Amino acid sequence: MSLHPSYRSGGTIKLKRNVLKRYERIDLLLKNKKWKKGDSVLGLPKTKSVE
Repeated sequence: MSLHPSYRSGGTIKLKRNVLKRYERIDLLLKNKKWKKGDSVLGLPKTKSVE
């Protein structure tokens, strides 16, 4: 049986992701000064994904 092509890539994501992880969103919000240390990490505002 052959492997699906997505399994052969070695575990790296080559396409642009639509969803950011929480720490990536926090980094973006810190850079844009829309979040500061000590604020809640729940209910973060929406962010555009980075290319």
